[in-house]
Amino acid sequence: MTTAVTVPAPVRAWRALPVAARIAVIYVAARLVTTGFFLLASSLSGPGSRYGIAPSLGDLALGWDAQWYWFAAVSGYPQNLPITTTGHVAENAWAFMPLYAYLSAGLGTVLGSWGAGAVAISLASGYGASVMLYALLRERIGASAAMWAVVFFASGPLAALFQVGYAEALFLFLLFVALWCVQRRRWVWLYLLVPVMGFTRPGILAFALFLALYGVYRFVRRRSEPLPAPEVAHIVVLGLLSGAVGFAWQAIAAAVTGDAGAYLATELAWRRNWIADGSGSFVPVEGWVQAAGFWFTQWGLGPVVGVVALVLLIGVVSVALVTLPQVKKLGVEVRLWSASYLVYLLLVFFPQSSIFRLLVPVSPLWGALAVPRSLRWRVGVLAAALLGQWWWIYNMYALGNTFWQIP
Repeated sequence: MTTAVTVPAPVRAWRALPVAARIAVIYVAARLVTTGFFLLASSLSGPGSRYGIAPSLGDLALGWDAQWYWFAAVSGYPQNLPITTTGHVAENAWAFMPLYAYLSAGLGTVLGSWGAGAVAISLASGYGASVMLYALLRERIGASAAMWAVVFFASGPLAALFQVGYAEALFLFLLFVALWCVQRRRWVWLYLLVPVMGFTRPGILAFALFLALYGVYRFVRRRSEPLPAPEVAHIVVLGLLSGAVGFAWQAIAAAVTGDAGAYLATELAWRRNWIADGSGSFVPVEGWVQAAGFWFTQWGLGPVVGVVALVLLIGVVSVALVTLPQVKKLGVEVRLWSASYLVYLLLVFFPQSSIFRLLVPVSPLWGALAVPRSLRWRVGVLAAALLGQWWWIYNMYALGNTFWQIP
C-alpha cells in the first residue's frame, strides 16, 4: 500500500504561484537583505572611508562609477581629452557607455533625480535578469535547480549591483535575453539586442566571439543537428554586427575628440593607478601579466610566481568548462558564452578588485552550483554567497579607502 504524502499548505501555496511571482518574492527578499548589509556598512563607515561617517543609502548607491555615469549624462563626453601632469590621458567619461547614463537621466526626470532613475533601472533590470536566468536554465537543469540558481544569483556576492547606479544589471538582463534567443534560435531579436548591449557596457566583443564559436559548434554537428542556410546567415551577420558595434564606441570617441586612440587611452588611465610606468599603449593579455607580477610582488611572492599562478588559473578554468558534468548540464550556449567572456577579460583587463564585478556576466554558471539536489548543499552555497556579499559591501563601501577596495 502506498502512503500518501501530505504537502504542507505553505509549500502548496508557493507552488501555486506563477514562476514570475515566485522569482519576485525571492528577489525582493534578497534586496531587503542587501539593504540591511548596506545599512550595516553605513554604520561601520568611518572618516577614512570614501563616503565618510554614516553615509545614506543614496550616497552609497551613487558612489564610484555611478558618479561617472551621472557626469556623462549631465555634462556629456569631453571633446578635448584631459591630460595629467605627466602627459598621459586622465580618467574621463569616455570609459562609460552612454545608454544606461541617458536612460537614467530620462527616467530621473519623472522620478525626481538622475540617481532615482539609475537605481530604479538597476532594480528592475535585476528582476528581469533573474526571470531570464530561470528561463535560460530551466530546460537544461530542471525547474527546481533553475530556481535555486536564481536564489544564488539574486543573493550572490555582487548582488549589491542591483541597487546601485551601475550598468551591470541592465547589461545582464539584455545578455540573458540574448543568450535565450540563441538557445531558442530567435535570431531576429538579436539585431536589436546587440546594439543595445554594445552601448550599455563593454563586453559585446565577447558576444561576437561567442557567436563565432557557436557557429563552429553548429557546423561541426550539422549531421546530427541540421544547420539551415538562413541560420548560417543569421549567425555570420550577427557576429559581424557584434564586432562592428564592439568597435563603434572607439570610433565615436575618435571622431569627437580627434584622437584615434581616445578610448583605449582613457581605459589605460585607470591601469596607471597600479602600474605607474605603463607603456601607454594597449597590448592584449599584457594587463594580466603585469597584474600577476604586481600583485604577487605586493604579497611577497614575486612576479614569476604570479605568472605561473596565472597559467594555472587559465588551465583550471578551461578544464572546468570542458569537463565538469555540472557545467556541461547548463548547455552549450552558457558554456561557450562563459569561455568567450573569460577570453575577452584575459585579452583586455588589468585585474584588480573590480575583477569580481567584471565576472558577473558569467552568472549563468550559478546553475552548476544548483545542480546537486542536496538541500544542505544548496543552503550552504546560499550562506557562502551571502557571506561573500557582505564581505564585498564591507570592503567596497564601509572601507573603500585603498587601491584594492574599488568595486
